[in-house]
Amino acid sequence: MTNQDVAASALVIQHTAQGGPRRLEEWWQAAGLRLDVVRAFEGAEIPDELYHDALVVLGGGYMPDDDTSAPWLRPTRSLVNQALDYGRPLFGVCLGAQMLALVSGGSVQADAGAPEHGSTPIRLRPEAADDPLFTGLPTVVPAIEHHRDAITALPAQATWLAATDRCPYQAFRVGASAWGVQFHPEVGPDRILQWDAADLSEQGFDRDKVHRQAVADDPVATQVWQQVAGRFARVVAGG
Repeated sequence: MTNQDVAASALVIQHTAQGGPRRLEEWWQAAGLRLDVVRAFEGAEIPDELYHDALVVLGGGYMPDDDTSAPWLRPTRSLVNQALDYGRPLFGVCLGAQMLALVSGGSVQADAGAPEHGSTPIRLRPEAADDPLFTGLPTVVPAIEHHRDAITALPAQATWLAATDRCPYQAFRVGASAWGVQFHPEVGPDRILQWDAADLSEQGFDRDKVHRQAVADDPVATQVWQQVAGRFARVVAGG
């Protein structure tokens, strides 16, 4: 077996039972990226060292430094630091993006601003034109949101890539190869039907309406975020 026969690998940290890599796993595997998923919420041990080619930190209902509720967050932050120090590609989703921002010197606030749920127009900023993952994408592209907490300040060295009306820091890059996205490219419309309808209603969202919009937007969203996933896999592979 030659080095070219060995697939690049990503360590994936999962924080909740429902918060798995979902369709990102399918897309990355199709692109030749092997995933090792650590189900930290079940007590699976977080490695001390990042030996993988990349790190993926998924979403979950925690602040990125809520070590009392989720003690695995501390070693996960250590892995984020290692990825940055070693120059290993990193992809953070929702909580993962907030953790990347916090570790890099930005700030995150609980219940910040207005919540976002369901398919939401993500506006790319001019800086995205030169980004390895976001270059050439439509100026506005839908993605599913599901959050109350938010990044309130990006790290000084971050490149701001995308925004929404309710939450400005939707996508950013730290250094050459560490990305954070506040939205959920891994989630399809079916996941919305599992959300708490009463909780959404209290926040001003009708779950059925949110679901219908996500179904309508999904063909475009799937095409774009699968392309972004493939680009990340190529970054990990060094291509």
